Amino acid sequence: QVRLEESGGGLVQAGGSLRLSCGASGGAFSSYTMGWFRQAPGKEHEFVAIITWAGGSTHYADSVKGRFTISRDNARNTVYLQMNSLKPEDTAVYYCVSDSQARRAILAALADLAKHGYWGQGTQVTVSS
Repeated sequence: QVRLEESGGGLVQAGGSLRLSCGASGGAFSSYTMGWFRQAPGKEHEFVAIITWAGGSTHYADSVKGRFTISRDNARNTVYLQMNSLKPEDTAVYYCVSDSQARRAILAALADLAKHGYWGQGTQVTVSS
C-alpha cells in the first residue's frame, strides 16, 4: 500500500509563496494520478489540484487557478504544489492523495479520489493577513 508524506507547510504572510512536497513509497508512483486537497477549520475537505500519472494533464479548483501549480517528478516519487499569491483563505491542512487505480483519466480519478484514494497525514499552511 502506498504511503504518502507531505512537507513544506508553515506560516506565511498574505501575498507570499510556499511549495509543498509529497513523497510516496510502497507503490508504483509513476502509474498513479495524484492530487492535493485541503481542509480549513470547521469545513469539509476541498479539492485543490490534480495531475495525471505521466504529468500530461492538470486541473485546478477555481479558487486557486492562476496562483497554484501542481507538478510531479516520477524519478523522485514526489508531487509538488507551488502556491503563490497566498491569501488568508488558503489557510488549511493540505493533504496529498494518490489514486487507487493506475493510469486513470483525470476526470475519472477526480470523481473518486476523495473517497477511495490514499491520503497522507497532511501539512498545515497558515496565511496571515
